[in-house]
Amino acid sequence: MAARIRKGDRVVVISGSDKGKRGEVRQVLPKLNRAVVEGVAVAVKHQKPSGMGQQGGLIRRERAIDLSNLMLIDPKSDQPTRVAFRILEDGRKVRVARKTGVVIES
Repeated sequence: MAARIRKGDRVVVISGSDKGKRGEVRQVLPKLNRAVVEGVAVAVKHQKPSGMGQQGGLIRRERAIDLSNLMLIDPKSDQPTRVAFRILEDGRKVRVARKTGVVIES
């Protein structure tokens, strides 16, 4: 199945505790059906200092969020949109925003 959301895409969270937040996709985990989004689902971890000069304290990092909770942001209207696929005349398969019909370059 083709990827509707890819690394570098701007997305919005449509459900969960971070609903409404926007960010850029840093990593996609297709086998787990999840993605890591910048500034979304931030977890705080208590880290002990290690002997190699690593400083201890609170470490913040993004957790993976399920792809079903994300929607791609339309580059033209800046609104959430569904994604369709279209085959161009030169044979390339491209993603298309359903709301405006704009080809999403990646």
